Amino acid sequence: MNKTVQDNLVVTLDYKLIVEDEMLESTEDGEPILFIQGIGQIIPGLENALYGMEVGDQKTIVIQPEDAYGDYDPESLQEAKKEEFSEEVPLDVGTFLDLEDDEGDILSAQVIAAEEDTVTLDFNHPLAGKTLTFEITVSDLRTASEEELDHGHVH
Repeated sequence: MNKTVQDNLVVTLDYKLIVEDEMLESTEDGEPILFIQGIGQIIPGLENALYGMEVGDQKTIVIQPEDAYGDYDPESLQEAKKEEFSEEVPLDVGTFLDLEDDEGDILSAQVIAAEEDTVTLDFNHPLAGKTLTFEITVSDLRTASEEELDHGHVH
């Protein structure tokens, strides 16, 4: 009897990610991704599309922003003074930064504008507001170990 994708199975997935007719990522020349199904390790739209698939199954799925990285939020832009950053930190447009907030959480931001004394940071995910097309193949399925389930990731 063939296993189908269900919660608490380790899924080995090969994929191509296409956004606006451009392939952004592919496992074709590298390693497939492994994750535990049903615990939110991948975006909701992709996780939901996998249920019931078997090893060897392929499909193309289109995921709307609300089931991926959310809508683009213009309020997630923030201006900061350059003097707040260490001189070693590159503040060029396009640079991604990991910043710590007041609670100690790490937030990722991209520099989208740089003036003489300030930079504008975008805290949206780079794929926020984008419709994602995935071409996926389930390469393997296995039961997650107790340790993997306890730790919340594949070993």
